[in-house]
Amino acid sequence: MDPFKNVYQSLPGILPVLVVIVATIAAMWLVRRFLFGHAASSEGRNFSRQVTLMGIGAAGVVMGIIALPASEDTRLELLRLLGLIVSAVIAFSSTTMISNAMAGAMLRSVRSFRAGDFMRVGEHFGRVTERGLFHTEIQSTNRDLITLPNLYLVSNPVTVVRSSGTVVSAEVSIGYDVSHDRIEALLVEAAAEAQLDEPFVQILELGSFAVSYRVAGFRKDIRYIVSAGTLLRRAILDKLHAAGVEIATPTLMAQRPVATSERFIPRTKTRTRRATEPENSPEDRVFDKADEAEMISGLRHERARLEERIKELHAALKKAEESQRGELDAELLACENRIKEIAGELE
Repeated sequence: MDPFKNVYQSLPGILPVLVVIVATIAAMWLVRRFLFGHAASSEGRNFSRQVTLMGIGAAGVVMGIIALPASEDTRLELLRLLGLIVSAVIAFSSTTMISNAMAGAMLRSVRSFRAGDFMRVGEHFGRVTERGLFHTEIQSTNRDLITLPNLYLVSNPVTVVRSSGTVVSAEVSIGYDVSHDRIEALLVEAAAEAQLDEPFVQILELGSFAVSYRVAGFRKDIRYIVSAGTLLRRAILDKLHAAGVEIATPTLMAQRPVATSERFIPRTKTRTRRATEPENSPEDRVFDKADEAEMISGLRHERARLEERIKELHAALKKAEESQRGELDAELLACENRIKEIAGELE
């Protein structure tokens, strides 16, 4: 018997399955190539790509089962088996990849943070660089990239620094021999010198040997939030030392006897200076990927806004009088040129 004859006879039954396989692979390649291939990674980009590819793959599996050269009862049994498998995976998804995908969808719906935001979860702190279907990536203050499963973010409290500003604070302990009125005034001056708005001081604890103070103030620019804490502590040291206030607590007397006239203040020349961001701020280097992700996210939001404006201008042009067309055409051209610039920057 000719073996090729059997192949030719079975080809009509197998052909639909082959078509489904080829079509699924081609659809996945086209989606990756044309919808996501030319854009850099940004907020929502990996998430959309992964969801789209998973959806195409799932549809391909279902269509492949339907196209199988088998009886209708067999195909129905296979579809039922597929449904049972999916149900079992979802049922036992607490420790599987599916649970992270569900957590990723939940995080996307909540929208508590986006690329470029400062975020703290558990012992991890950094800026968000990437949001995917299964994981979220942050860049730490050491410039390292930390990948966190989305299930971890859902299971633990997430603290996000608001883009409109945050409160920067520092704590210091001063002995009981200095009036709290004097300390509060000096700490408020230090916070103002560190460029913090609306500074205030709190007394946290009356300890056995010292009083614990907390000075805080509002900072609008959160880009340099890491350096802001250093600037505040530096200003506190300068102000207290310049005023002759010891930061060391009286417990030193129990550890090493010293003369009553001895002062624990650095023997350096006190100079008046304004606490500003250093020229080479550490944030510029450690959060490079987070800065890029934030920039890309901002460009995409700007492009979406411009596209909506272009639609409004086209609608307005249809109803506008001749005297108004010039201004509308100029704005339309400016929007289109800006979209081209954004496309170039994203490339």
